[in-house]
Amino acid sequence: MAWGLPSTASLVCVCQKLNRVKTLEEPTKETLLQRRLTTLDLILLGVGGMVGLGLYMLMGTVAKGMAGPAVVVSLGVAAIASLLVALCYTELGVHVPRRGSAYLFTYVSMGELWAFLVGWNVLLRCLITGAAVARAWSSYLDSIFSHRIRSFTEAHVGIWQVPFLSQYPDFLAAVIPLLASTFIFCGARVSSWLTRTFSVITMVVILFIIILGFVLAHPHNWSTEEGGFAPFGFSGIMAGAATCFYAFMGFHVVANYSEEARNPKRAVPMAITISLGLAAGAYILVSTVLTLMVPWHSLDPDWALADAFHQRGYSWAGFIVAAGAICGKGPIWARYIFFLPRMVSAIAADGLFFQGFARVHPRTQVPVVSLLVFGVLMAFLALLLDLQALVQFHSIGALLDYTFLPTSIIILRFRKSPPSTSQHPGSPVGTEQDSAPEPRQLRAALRPYLHFLGGCRPGAAVAWALGVLVASAITLDCVLVFGDSALHLPPWGYTLLLLLSSATFLLSLLVLGAHQQQRRQDTFSPAQHLSPQVPMVPLTPALSILLNTFLMLHLSYVIWLVFSIWLLIGLTVYFGYGIWHSKENQRERPGLTVPRGSLEETVPALHPPSRASAQKPSHTEQPTSL
Repeated sequence: MAWGLPSTASLVCVCQKLNRVKTLEEPTKETLLQRRLTTLDLILLGVGGMVGLGLYMLMGTVAKGMAGPAVVVSLGVAAIASLLVALCYTELGVHVPRRGSAYLFTYVSMGELWAFLVGWNVLLRCLITGAAVARAWSSYLDSIFSHRIRSFTEAHVGIWQVPFLSQYPDFLAAVIPLLASTFIFCGARVSSWLTRTFSVITMVVILFIIILGFVLAHPHNWSTEEGGFAPFGFSGIMAGAATCFYAFMGFHVVANYSEEARNPKRAVPMAITISLGLAAGAYILVSTVLTLMVPWHSLDPDWALADAFHQRGYSWAGFIVAAGAICGKGPIWARYIFFLPRMVSAIAADGLFFQGFARVHPRTQVPVVSLLVFGVLMAFLALLLDLQALVQFHSIGALLDYTFLPTSIIILRFRKSPPSTSQHPGSPVGTEQDSAPEPRQLRAALRPYLHFLGGCRPGAAVAWALGVLVASAITLDCVLVFGDSALHLPPWGYTLLLLLSSATFLLSLLVLGAHQQQRRQDTFSPAQHLSPQVPMVPLTPALSILLNTFLMLHLSYVIWLVFSIWLLIGLTVYFGYGIWHSKENQRERPGLTVPRGSLEETVPALHPPSRASAQKPSHTEQPTSL
């Protein structure tokens, strides 16, 4: 063998390291939470987690720069994509007995490398969200003082004309993350009653905007004289939908509380669907009145809602909207700033990031290094970047992360279940489990027609079909998005590629559907008979992969370039450090222990609390997973 070429055994070893999954123990009865949440409770949690995140930051950005009045269509498409992802998120939350994030779910199902990439993107999303909210918060606060801060900065610093950078450095937006990091370092928490109060204020302000906005509506603003309903065409609508995906990121709150629902199999999917519908309805109504009140091209993206009322001469209404924006974004931003250092510390506790980030303060239980480094980085982003750029950076990371989730659902459904050591009350012992067909086997009714697949190694046909499904989905989306424009394909070539990729996608979907899946009770959850399930697997996850990829391809190439650089930095960190210091790697080398003081033993957001602690009334707002 030539010098420098790796052997086959070493390549196999590296592949095994990349795809090793996180080991989780089955939860005991002592770790279960009380099932006390009704469907209405879950709906309120979902609406509170979604409404407000995109209301004050997305409407003007998408309406002015991407879709025009057709932002209402973009919001509808984004809501459908979010619903498909939310159903997958819910089932993964039941499979994995932890209150985790997309990082944890991917680590358990797909493997270490993919989990690190998802976790790396979650860090980017938290940074971008914190910076974007601080930027929008600063704009609305400045509007209350007649933009005196902005005018002073522009007069003394000047105006920048650089793509993706703000027109001026927003020092107020940079100060906000630094102050919040200081309060968190001192052990501060956001009380639950304050969060509920701000949520109520947000709902009242939304109703105020909708009612007064329809009174001031002018249908002429949708006419062709003002550019028409969809001035940027279909591509603009889809680019707006990719950005509007950011507005529905609160659906994970419902999934994270599934273990506390009285009837999760019915309540969780219903609560997610209804809360997404209510949030989409609120967003669509607000965007409708926004683009009917004033021409879409006259909006100021940084404070569009308040600006619309100011343009119509209702300054007092703009003041109310600005105050509501400050209140509405507070709890959401607090959740992200609480979660970010804990997420960094959790990845470090798994050994995939530098161990210094896993250390927590002994008194406040705050990851000090994570808070300091990423708090400063968040302030830097808020100081320099434009709000539209921040939102698009978040959207591409979220869409990529939530493309892994439906893929994880397919993997888990076709994974062979470990032997069950216990059964829930009322289930027959052994008989049903022994007689049921194994996952990854051809369905008995289809064996005479697909006998050529029966000779494959168990699971090989499913693995190949899944790989072909993802590849054909990406190819099909690329043909749809770039076939006529960037690729300049002739009509016959465009049609041929479209038919081939569509046929390949459908055939791989049929091959997956022809194989046996796990039984509905095959899950880590002790309440197996109550577990919510994704309907029509593998069709629903496949549609989610297809739609998410389609939306990602409509984002700017500059966004893709910067995002690729971020991924390359992450891969450098993983292959230079994480793959060798992973805790799963240490399990293969006995005698190594987890560093003391790591977040693994202290953070309740990624590990379930005990029953005793669950029964105590909560007076603080715990950081939720993203």
